[in-house]
Amino acid sequence: MSEGEIPQAEDLPQEDLTEEARRLFAGRVEFLLSAPSLQYLPDADFPEVAFAGRSNVGKSSLINAVTGRKAIARASVTPGRTQELNFFEVGDPTQFRLVDMPGYGFAKAPVKVVERWRSLVRTFLRGRVVLKRALVLVDSRHGLKDSDRDMMKMLDEAAVGYRLVLTKADKVKASELAAVAQKVAEEARKHSAAHPHLHITSAEKGMGIAELRTAILADVRS
Repeated sequence: MSEGEIPQAEDLPQEDLTEEARRLFAGRVEFLLSAPSLQYLPDADFPEVAFAGRSNVGKSSLINAVTGRKAIARASVTPGRTQELNFFEVGDPTQFRLVDMPGYGFAKAPVKVVERWRSLVRTFLRGRVVLKRALVLVDSRHGLKDSDRDMMKMLDEAAVGYRLVLTKADKVKASELAAVAQKVAEEARKHSAAHPHLHITSAEKGMGIAELRTAILADVRS
């Protein structure tokens, strides 16, 4: 490796990668912009990792936990409120971006709103060459829902690799969590674009956050 070159994930021992991820997220993390349509997307000049999930899965809370901020991603009491792609830059200088995708599974939303969401997300996934990975968040209390399966299918079809991330793991008993995790992992194996490792997290308790940060850094460096 030449002097000054950024080490790639495969060049670093796991503990070093974890420490680098911790330092990166402890440093500069800033909101960049919201894109209500594809014409407002930032230039594709940095690797990106996108967060996807049902509108009440705890996506904003997880992004806040990963970035170590209290409210960089707004946690709304109104599910499905965010219908834009929100971009955050990590690192100084910028190393990569996080993308907060609009939540799905909003049963009461008008048909036009749902269709606009599907069009925006599908086109973004298929055309964003710098998108290194998506994180599909699944509520530990409920496991996979049909809306999650639709998202997984969309990612499979777009050939975008994704990690499944269980959220709110502190809200269920250990035995129930283990059963849900097993079912989700078994179903993930049927999907071509799903990463084999399942992440189990709790934004409130900090469970699995360091590991997820490390995985994000490994993905953007791959």
